[in-house]
Amino acid sequence: MSFTSSAVKCMQIFRGNPIITMHSFSRTTGISVVVANMVGTGVFTSLGFQLLGIQSPFILMMLWFVGGLTALCGALTYAELGANLPRSGGEYNFLSRLYHPCAGFISGWVSATVGFAAPVALAAMTFAAYLSAVFPELNRTWTACSLVLILTLAHCLSRQASSNVQQIFTALKLVLILLFCVVIFIWGSSPQNLNFAPQAGDEKLLFSGAFAVALIYVNYAYTGWNAATYVTGELDRPQRNLPIVLAAGTALVLMLYLLLNFTFLSAAPISSMEGKLEIGVVVAEAALGGSAGKIMGAVLAVLLISTVSAMTMAGPRVLQVIGEDFTVFSKLARCNAQGIPVNAVLFQGTLAMFFIISATFESVLIFSSFVLAINTLFSVLGVFVLRFKKLNISGAYKTTAYPIAPIIYLSVTLWTLTYVLISKPTEALIGLGIIAAGGLIYALSANRFEQDSGR
Repeated sequence: MSFTSSAVKCMQIFRGNPIITMHSFSRTTGISVVVANMVGTGVFTSLGFQLLGIQSPFILMMLWFVGGLTALCGALTYAELGANLPRSGGEYNFLSRLYHPCAGFISGWVSATVGFAAPVALAAMTFAAYLSAVFPELNRTWTACSLVLILTLAHCLSRQASSNVQQIFTALKLVLILLFCVVIFIWGSSPQNLNFAPQAGDEKLLFSGAFAVALIYVNYAYTGWNAATYVTGELDRPQRNLPIVLAAGTALVLMLYLLLNFTFLSAAPISSMEGKLEIGVVVAEAALGGSAGKIMGAVLAVLLISTVSAMTMAGPRVLQVIGEDFTVFSKLARCNAQGIPVNAVLFQGTLAMFFIISATFESVLIFSSFVLAINTLFSVLGVFVLRFKKLNISGAYKTTAYPIAPIIYLSVTLWTLTYVLISKPTEALIGLGIIAAGGLIYALSANRFEQDSGR
Protein backbone atom coordinates (compact mmCIF):
# COMPACT_ATOMS: atom_id res chain seq x y z
CA MET A 1 0.00 0.00 0.00
CA SER A 2 1.48 3.36 -0.98
CA PHE A 3 1.49 6.48 1.16
CA THR A 4 2.89 9.94 0.82
CA SER A 5 6.01 10.71 2.84
CA SER A 6 3.99 12.68 5.36
CA ALA A 7 1.58 9.81 5.83
CA VAL A 8 4.48 7.40 6.38
CA LYS A 9 6.01 9.73 8.95
CA CYS A 10 2.68 10.05 10.70
CA MET A 11 2.25 6.27 10.59
CA GLN A 12 5.53 5.79 12.45
CA ILE A 13 4.57 8.29 15.09
CA PHE A 14 1.18 6.75 15.78
CA ARG A 15 2.55 3.22 15.98
CA GLY A 16 4.73 4.33 18.85
CA ASN A 17 8.05 3.80 17.05
CA PRO A 18 10.69 4.60 19.69
CA ILE A 19 13.07 6.22 17.22
CA ILE A 20 10.64 9.08 16.67
CA THR A 21 11.38 11.89 19.12
CA MET A 22 7.95 13.46 19.19
CA HIS A 23 6.23 14.65 22.37
CA SER A 24 3.80 12.09 23.79
CA PHE A 25 0.58 12.72 25.65
CA SER A 26 1.15 12.34 29.38
CA ARG A 27 -0.91 10.20 31.77
CA THR A 28 -2.61 13.40 32.99
CA THR A 29 -3.58 14.33 29.44
CA GLY A 30 -4.90 10.80 28.90
CA ILE A 31 -7.09 10.99 32.00
CA SER A 32 -8.29 14.44 30.95
CA VAL A 33 -9.29 13.05 27.54
CA VAL A 34 -11.35 10.29 29.20
CA VAL A 35 -13.01 12.65 31.71
CA ALA A 36 -13.71 15.36 29.17
CA ASN A 37 -15.15 12.90 26.64
CA MET A 38 -17.52 11.48 29.25
CA VAL A 39 -18.64 14.52 31.22
CA GLY A 40 -20.73 16.66 28.95
CA THR A 41 -24.01 16.47 27.10
CA GLY A 42 -25.43 13.29 28.65
CA VAL A 43 -25.27 14.11 32.34
CA PHE A 44 -26.67 17.61 31.81
CA THR A 45 -29.57 16.55 29.58
CA SER A 46 -30.63 12.93 30.22
CA LEU A 47 -32.24 13.16 33.68
CA GLY A 48 -35.28 14.86 32.19
CA PHE A 49 -35.87 11.89 29.86
CA GLN A 50 -35.33 9.37 32.68
CA LEU A 51 -37.93 11.09 34.87
CA LEU A 52 -40.62 10.44 32.27
CA GLY A 53 -40.51 6.73 33.14
CA ILE A 54 -38.90 6.56 36.59
CA GLN A 55 -39.46 8.80 39.61
CA SER A 56 -37.94 6.75 42.41
CA PRO A 57 -34.84 8.60 43.74
CA PHE A 58 -33.18 5.31 44.68
CA ILE A 59 -33.70 3.79 41.22
CA LEU A 60 -32.54 6.99 39.51
CA MET A 61 -29.29 6.91 41.50
CA MET A 62 -28.96 3.19 40.74
CA LEU A 63 -29.20 4.02 37.04
CA TRP A 64 -26.06 6.11 37.29
CA PHE A 65 -24.29 3.56 39.47
CA VAL A 66 -25.11 0.65 37.13
CA GLY A 67 -24.11 2.73 34.10
CA GLY A 68 -20.83 3.68 35.77
CA LEU A 69 -20.08 0.12 36.86
CA THR A 70 -20.74 -1.09 33.32
CA ALA A 71 -18.43 1.59 31.89
CA LEU A 72 -15.74 0.67 34.43
CA CYS A 73 -15.97 -3.01 33.44
CA GLY A 74 -15.64 -1.95 29.80
CA ALA A 75 -12.66 0.27 30.62
CA LEU A 76 -10.84 -2.52 32.47
CA THR A 77 -11.36 -4.79 29.46
CA TYR A 78 -10.25 -2.13 26.98
CA ALA A 79 -7.12 -1.61 29.05
CA GLU A 80 -6.05 -5.18 28.25
CA LEU A 81 -6.89 -4.75 24.57
CA GLY A 82 -5.01 -1.46 24.33
CA ALA A 83 -1.98 -2.71 26.25
CA ASN A 84 -1.65 -5.79 24.04
CA LEU A 85 -2.60 -4.15 20.74
CA PRO A 86 -0.81 -0.80 21.20
CA ARG A 87 -1.79 1.31 18.26
CA SER A 88 -4.05 4.35 17.97
CA GLY A 89 -7.50 3.80 16.52
CA GLY A 90 -9.52 2.25 19.35
CA GLU A 91 -12.13 -0.25 18.18
CA TYR A 92 -10.89 0.00 14.60
CA ASN A 93 -7.50 -1.34 15.66
CA PHE A 94 -8.95 -3.97 18.01
CA LEU A 95 -11.51 -5.45 15.64
CA SER A 96 -9.16 -5.41 12.65
CA ARG A 97 -6.62 -7.46 14.59
CA LEU A 98 -9.03 -9.74 16.44
CA TYR A 99 -11.71 -10.46 13.82
CA HIS A 100 -11.22 -9.25 10.25
CA PRO A 101 -10.24 -5.99 8.51
CA CYS A 102 -13.88 -5.56 7.45
CA ALA A 103 -15.03 -5.60 11.09
CA GLY A 104 -12.35 -3.08 11.96
CA PHE A 105 -13.26 -0.84 9.07
CA ILE A 106 -16.95 -0.81 9.98
CA SER A 107 -16.00 -0.01 13.56
CA GLY A 108 -13.73 2.80 12.43
CA TRP A 109 -16.44 4.07 10.11
CA VAL A 110 -18.87 4.14 13.04
CA SER A 111 -16.37 5.87 15.31
CA ALA A 112 -15.42 8.43 12.68
CA THR A 113 -18.96 9.30 11.59
CA VAL A 114 -21.22 8.69 14.58
CA GLY A 115 -18.81 8.04 17.44
CA PHE A 116 -17.26 11.48 17.48
CA ALA A 117 -18.90 13.78 14.96
CA ALA A 118 -22.40 13.16 16.36
CA PRO A 119 -21.44 13.66 20.03
CA VAL A 120 -19.41 16.74 19.06
CA ALA A 121 -22.56 18.08 17.42
CA LEU A 122 -24.72 17.19 20.44
CA ALA A 123 -22.29 18.78 22.89
CA ALA A 124 -22.04 21.92 20.78
CA MET A 125 -25.83 22.10 20.48
CA THR A 126 -26.18 21.78 24.25
CA PHE A 127 -23.50 24.45 24.72
CA ALA A 128 -25.50 26.77 22.50
CA ALA A 129 -28.75 25.97 24.34
CA TYR A 130 -27.25 26.76 27.74
CA LEU A 131 -25.54 29.90 26.49
CA SER A 132 -28.71 31.16 24.80
CA ALA A 133 -30.44 31.03 28.18
CA VAL A 134 -28.10 33.88 29.17
CA PHE A 135 -27.92 35.61 25.79
CA PRO A 136 -31.26 35.00 24.01
CA GLU A 137 -30.14 36.96 20.97
CA LEU A 138 -27.59 34.30 20.06
CA ASN A 139 -28.46 32.00 17.20
CA ARG A 140 -28.08 28.45 18.56
CA THR A 141 -27.04 26.89 15.27
CA TRP A 142 -24.33 29.39 14.50
CA THR A 143 -23.10 29.44 18.09
CA ALA A 144 -22.68 25.66 18.03
CA CYS A 145 -20.94 25.73 14.65
CA SER A 146 -18.59 28.52 15.81
CA LEU A 147 -17.48 26.48 18.82
CA VAL A 148 -16.72 23.44 16.65
CA LEU A 149 -14.82 25.58 14.15
CA ILE A 150 -12.65 27.32 16.78
CA LEU A 151 -11.69 24.09 18.53
CA THR A 152 -11.06 22.31 15.23
CA LEU A 153 -8.54 24.99 14.28
CA ALA A 154 -6.95 24.90 17.76
CA HIS A 155 -6.32 21.16 17.50
CA CYS A 156 -4.72 21.61 14.08
CA LEU A 157 -1.89 23.76 15.44
CA SER A 158 0.36 21.35 17.35
CA ARG A 159 0.25 18.43 19.75
CA GLN A 160 1.48 20.66 22.59
CA ALA A 161 -1.26 23.20 21.93
CA SER A 162 -3.80 20.39 21.70
CA SER A 163 -2.61 18.90 25.01
CA ASN A 164 -2.62 22.26 26.79
CA VAL A 165 -6.12 23.12 25.56
CA GLN A 166 -7.39 19.75 26.77
CA GLN A 167 -5.83 19.87 30.22
CA ILE A 168 -6.92 23.45 30.88
CA PHE A 169 -10.55 22.91 29.90
CA THR A 170 -10.80 19.56 31.72
CA ALA A 171 -9.43 21.06 34.94
CA LEU A 172 -11.85 23.95 34.53
CA LYS A 173 -14.70 21.49 33.99
CA LEU A 174 -13.99 19.60 37.23
CA VAL A 175 -13.70 22.82 39.23
CA LEU A 176 -16.96 24.20 37.81
CA ILE A 177 -18.88 20.97 38.48
CA LEU A 178 -17.77 20.95 42.11
CA LEU A 179 -18.49 24.68 42.38
CA PHE A 180 -21.99 24.13 40.96
CA CYS A 181 -22.73 21.45 43.58
CA VAL A 182 -21.28 23.50 46.46
CA VAL A 183 -23.22 26.63 45.47
CA ILE A 184 -26.50 24.70 45.20
CA PHE A 185 -26.10 23.06 48.60
CA ILE A 186 -24.86 26.15 50.48
CA TRP A 187 -26.84 28.97 48.93
CA GLY A 188 -29.75 27.12 47.36
CA SER A 189 -33.29 27.13 48.70
CA SER A 190 -34.56 24.35 50.95
CA PRO A 191 -33.74 20.92 49.48
CA GLN A 192 -36.48 18.66 48.18
CA ASN A 193 -37.97 16.22 50.65
CA LEU A 194 -36.82 13.04 48.90
CA ASN A 195 -36.04 9.62 50.31
CA PHE A 196 -33.06 8.04 48.56
CA ALA A 197 -33.45 4.72 50.41
CA PRO A 198 -35.02 1.73 48.60
CA GLN A 199 -38.81 1.70 48.68
CA ALA A 200 -41.39 -1.06 48.18
CA GLY A 201 -41.60 -1.97 44.49
CA ASP A 202 -38.13 -0.65 43.62
CA GLU A 203 -36.77 -4.17 43.15
CA LYS A 204 -39.26 -4.76 40.31
CA LEU A 205 -38.45 -1.41 38.71
CA LEU A 206 -34.74 -2.20 38.84
CA PHE A 207 -35.22 -5.07 36.36
CA SER A 208 -37.99 -3.50 34.30
CA GLY A 209 -38.11 -2.33 30.72
CA ALA A 210 -38.38 1.26 31.96
CA PHE A 211 -35.00 0.87 33.69
CA ALA A 212 -33.42 -0.58 30.54
CA VAL A 213 -34.77 2.25 28.37
CA ALA A 214 -33.57 4.88 30.86
CA LEU A 215 -30.18 3.17 30.87
CA ILE A 216 -29.85 4.05 27.19
CA TYR A 217 -29.52 7.71 28.14
CA VAL A 218 -27.20 6.92 31.04
CA ASN A 219 -24.93 4.82 28.83
CA TYR A 220 -24.73 7.73 26.42
CA ALA A 221 -23.65 9.96 29.30
CA TYR A 222 -20.85 7.49 30.07
CA THR A 223 -19.81 7.21 26.42
CA GLY A 224 -16.19 8.25 26.16
CA TRP A 225 -14.67 5.93 28.76
CA ASN A 226 -12.75 4.34 25.88
CA ALA A 227 -11.45 7.64 24.48
CA ALA A 228 -7.81 7.16 25.48
CA THR A 229 -7.55 4.08 23.23
CA TYR A 230 -7.90 6.36 20.22
CA VAL A 231 -4.58 8.02 21.03
CA THR A 232 -2.76 4.94 22.41
CA GLY A 233 0.11 5.40 19.97
CA GLU A 234 0.69 8.92 21.29
CA LEU A 235 0.33 8.05 24.99
CA ASP A 236 3.52 7.98 27.03
CA ARG A 237 4.35 4.33 27.92
CA PRO A 238 0.90 3.04 26.92
CA GLN A 239 1.28 -0.50 28.32
CA ARG A 240 1.83 0.96 31.77
CA ASN A 241 -0.29 4.08 31.65
CA LEU A 242 -3.34 3.06 29.59
CA PRO A 243 -4.93 0.86 32.30
CA ILE A 244 -4.44 3.65 34.87
CA VAL A 245 -5.84 6.28 32.50
CA LEU A 246 -8.97 4.28 31.64
CA ALA A 247 -9.74 3.05 35.17
CA ALA A 248 -8.97 6.32 36.96
CA GLY A 249 -10.84 8.46 34.44
CA THR A 250 -13.94 6.26 34.51
CA ALA A 251 -14.00 5.94 38.31
CA LEU A 252 -13.66 9.71 38.69
CA VAL A 253 -16.58 10.31 36.35
CA LEU A 254 -18.73 7.74 38.19
CA MET A 255 -18.28 9.70 41.42
CA LEU A 256 -18.97 13.02 39.69
CA TYR A 257 -22.17 11.69 38.10
CA LEU A 258 -23.52 10.39 41.40
CA LEU A 259 -22.78 13.75 43.03
CA LEU A 260 -24.35 15.73 40.19
CA ASN A 261 -27.55 13.71 40.03
CA PHE A 262 -27.93 13.77 43.81
CA THR A 263 -27.62 17.55 43.53
CA PHE A 264 -30.15 17.77 40.71
CA LEU A 265 -32.75 15.64 42.49
CA SER A 266 -32.26 17.39 45.82
CA ALA A 267 -32.43 20.94 44.48
CA ALA A 268 -35.41 21.01 42.08
CA PRO A 269 -38.92 19.49 42.03
CA ILE A 270 -39.11 16.38 39.87
CA SER A 271 -42.11 17.85 38.01
CA SER A 272 -40.02 20.83 36.86
CA MET A 273 -37.36 18.60 35.30
CA GLU A 274 -39.51 16.05 33.48
CA GLY A 275 -38.76 16.07 29.74
CA LYS A 276 -36.46 19.11 30.02
CA LEU A 277 -33.15 19.33 28.13
CA GLU A 278 -31.39 22.09 30.11
CA ILE A 279 -31.47 20.30 33.47
CA GLY A 280 -28.65 22.41 34.88
CA VAL A 281 -30.50 25.65 34.19
CA VAL A 282 -33.76 24.29 35.62
CA VAL A 283 -32.00 23.19 38.82
CA ALA A 284 -30.08 26.45 39.21
CA GLU A 285 -33.21 28.56 38.71
CA ALA A 286 -35.19 26.45 41.19
CA ALA A 287 -32.46 26.65 43.84
CA LEU A 288 -31.01 30.12 43.28
CA GLY A 289 -33.60 32.13 41.38
CA GLY A 290 -33.88 33.28 37.78
CA SER A 291 -30.83 35.57 37.55
CA ALA A 292 -28.50 33.17 39.34
CA GLY A 293 -29.88 30.34 37.22
CA LYS A 294 -28.83 32.13 34.05
CA ILE A 295 -25.35 32.68 35.42
CA MET A 296 -25.04 29.00 36.24
CA GLY A 297 -26.31 28.24 32.75
CA ALA A 298 -23.34 30.14 31.36
CA VAL A 299 -21.01 28.27 33.71
CA LEU A 300 -22.36 24.92 32.56
CA ALA A 301 -21.98 26.01 28.94
CA VAL A 302 -18.25 26.47 29.57
CA LEU A 303 -18.06 22.84 30.74
CA LEU A 304 -19.12 21.63 27.33
CA ILE A 305 -16.17 23.33 25.64
CA SER A 306 -13.94 20.65 27.17
CA THR A 307 -16.18 17.89 25.82
CA VAL A 308 -16.12 19.22 22.28
CA SER A 309 -12.36 19.75 22.57
CA ALA A 310 -11.69 16.18 23.75
CA MET A 311 -13.67 14.56 20.95
CA THR A 312 -12.09 16.90 18.39
CA MET A 313 -8.73 15.70 19.67
CA ALA A 314 -9.42 11.93 19.77
CA GLY A 315 -11.77 11.24 16.85
CA PRO A 316 -9.53 12.22 13.93
CA ARG A 317 -6.97 9.63 15.06
CA VAL A 318 -9.42 6.93 13.99
CA LEU A 319 -9.80 8.52 10.57
CA GLN A 320 -6.03 8.75 10.33
CA VAL A 321 -5.48 5.04 11.02
CA ILE A 322 -8.14 4.14 8.44
CA GLY A 323 -6.25 6.34 5.98
CA GLU A 324 -3.04 4.47 6.77
CA ASP A 325 -4.64 1.13 5.92
CA PHE A 326 -6.77 2.04 2.89
CA THR A 327 -5.29 3.87 -0.08
CA VAL A 328 -8.62 5.40 -1.06
CA PHE A 329 -8.62 7.27 2.28
CA SER A 330 -4.87 7.94 2.42
CA LYS A 331 -5.32 11.72 2.48
CA LEU A 332 -6.85 11.39 5.95
CA ALA A 333 -3.55 9.96 7.22
CA ARG A 334 -1.47 12.96 6.19
CA CYS A 335 0.04 14.90 9.07
CA ASN A 336 1.62 18.29 9.43
CA ALA A 337 5.14 18.85 10.77
CA GLN A 338 3.84 18.41 14.32
CA GLY A 339 2.38 14.97 13.60
CA ILE A 340 -1.22 16.22 13.67
CA PRO A 341 -3.60 14.54 11.15
CA VAL A 342 -4.93 17.90 9.95
CA ASN A 343 -7.10 16.55 7.14
CA ALA A 344 -8.84 14.16 9.53
CA VAL A 345 -9.40 16.92 12.10
CA LEU A 346 -10.92 19.20 9.48
CA PHE A 347 -13.08 16.40 8.06
CA GLN A 348 -14.55 15.54 11.46
CA GLY A 349 -15.21 19.20 12.26
CA THR A 350 -17.02 19.65 8.97
CA LEU A 351 -19.14 16.54 9.56
CA ALA A 352 -20.05 17.71 13.08
CA MET A 353 -21.23 21.04 11.72
CA PHE A 354 -23.34 19.17 9.16
CA PHE A 355 -25.08 17.29 12.01
CA ILE A 356 -25.67 20.55 13.86
CA ILE A 357 -27.36 22.13 10.87
CA SER A 358 -29.38 19.14 9.66
CA ALA A 359 -30.25 16.82 12.60
CA THR A 360 -32.41 16.90 15.74
CA PHE A 361 -30.93 16.38 19.18
CA GLU A 362 -32.94 13.40 20.43
CA SER A 363 -32.78 11.31 17.25
CA VAL A 364 -29.02 11.68 16.98
CA LEU A 365 -28.59 10.79 20.66
CA ILE A 366 -30.59 7.57 20.44
CA PHE A 367 -29.26 6.15 17.17
CA SER A 368 -25.67 7.10 18.02
CA SER A 369 -26.01 5.40 21.42
CA PHE A 370 -27.32 2.26 19.71
CA VAL A 371 -24.52 2.12 17.14
CA LEU A 372 -21.77 2.86 19.66
CA ALA A 373 -23.07 0.16 21.99
CA ILE A 374 -22.75 -2.41 19.20
CA ASN A 375 -19.25 -1.14 18.48
CA THR A 376 -18.04 -1.55 22.06
CA LEU A 377 -19.94 -4.82 22.52
CA PHE A 378 -17.82 -6.61 19.91
CA SER A 379 -14.66 -4.95 21.21
CA VAL A 380 -15.22 -6.15 24.78
CA LEU A 381 -16.09 -9.59 23.42
CA GLY A 382 -12.71 -9.42 21.67
CA VAL A 383 -10.82 -9.90 24.94
CA PHE A 384 -11.86 -13.55 24.80
CA VAL A 385 -10.63 -13.73 21.20
CA LEU A 386 -7.37 -12.05 22.22
CA ARG A 387 -6.66 -14.73 24.79
CA PHE A 388 -7.85 -17.56 22.52
CA LYS A 389 -5.45 -16.42 19.79
CA LYS A 390 -2.69 -15.91 22.40
CA LEU A 391 -1.95 -12.36 21.29
CA ASN A 392 -1.10 -11.15 24.79
CA ILE A 393 2.27 -9.44 25.20
CA SER A 394 4.37 -10.83 28.03
CA GLY A 395 4.04 -8.62 31.09
CA ALA A 396 1.22 -6.48 29.66
CA TYR A 397 -1.85 -5.63 31.70
CA LYS A 398 -4.64 -8.22 31.98
CA THR A 399 -8.24 -7.38 32.80
CA THR A 400 -8.92 -7.08 36.51
CA ALA A 401 -11.73 -9.44 37.61
CA TYR A 402 -11.60 -11.38 34.33
CA PRO A 403 -13.95 -12.85 33.10
CA ILE A 404 -16.53 -11.22 35.39
CA ALA A 405 -15.82 -7.65 34.24
CA PRO A 406 -16.34 -8.26 30.49
CA ILE A 407 -19.36 -10.50 31.18
CA ILE A 408 -21.03 -7.73 33.22
CA TYR A 409 -20.45 -5.26 30.40
CA LEU A 410 -21.72 -7.63 27.71
CA SER A 411 -24.84 -8.57 29.69
CA VAL A 412 -25.92 -5.00 30.46
CA THR A 413 -25.19 -3.84 26.91
CA LEU A 414 -27.15 -6.67 25.29
CA TRP A 415 -30.06 -5.91 27.62
CA THR A 416 -30.19 -2.24 26.63
CA LEU A 417 -29.75 -2.98 22.91
CA THR A 418 -32.73 -5.32 23.03
CA TYR A 419 -34.95 -2.63 24.51
CA VAL A 420 -33.76 -0.03 21.99
CA LEU A 421 -34.88 -2.36 19.19
CA ILE A 422 -38.25 -2.83 20.89
CA SER A 423 -38.97 0.73 22.02
CA LYS A 424 -37.09 2.82 19.44
CA PRO A 425 -37.16 0.78 16.19
CA THR A 426 -36.75 3.78 13.85
CA GLU A 427 -33.54 4.96 15.51
CA ALA A 428 -32.28 1.37 15.72
CA LEU A 429 -32.83 0.87 11.99
CA ILE A 430 -30.96 4.11 11.24
CA GLY A 431 -28.09 2.80 13.32
CA LEU A 432 -28.08 -0.53 11.52
CA GLY A 433 -28.16 1.36 8.22
CA ILE A 434 -25.00 3.23 9.20
CA ILE A 435 -23.29 -0.08 9.98
CA ALA A 436 -24.42 -1.52 6.63
CA ALA A 437 -23.10 1.56 4.83
CA GLY A 438 -19.72 0.98 6.44
CA GLY A 439 -19.70 -2.59 5.13
CA LEU A 440 -20.53 -1.39 1.62
CA ILE A 441 -17.79 1.26 1.66
CA TYR A 442 -15.32 -1.37 2.86
CA ALA A 443 -16.23 -3.65 -0.03
CA LEU A 444 -15.74 -0.82 -2.52
CA SER A 445 -12.47 0.38 -0.97
CA ALA A 446 -11.14 -3.19 -0.73
CA ASN A 447 -11.83 -3.69 -4.45
CA ARG A 448 -10.08 -0.40 -5.16
CA PHE A 449 -7.08 -1.55 -3.10
CA GLU A 450 -6.92 -4.85 -5.03
CA GLN A 451 -7.02 -2.94 -8.32
CA ASP A 452 -4.25 -0.60 -7.18
CA SER A 453 -2.13 -3.55 -6.01
CA GLY A 454 -2.56 -5.32 -9.35
CA ARG A 455 -1.14 -2.47 -11.36
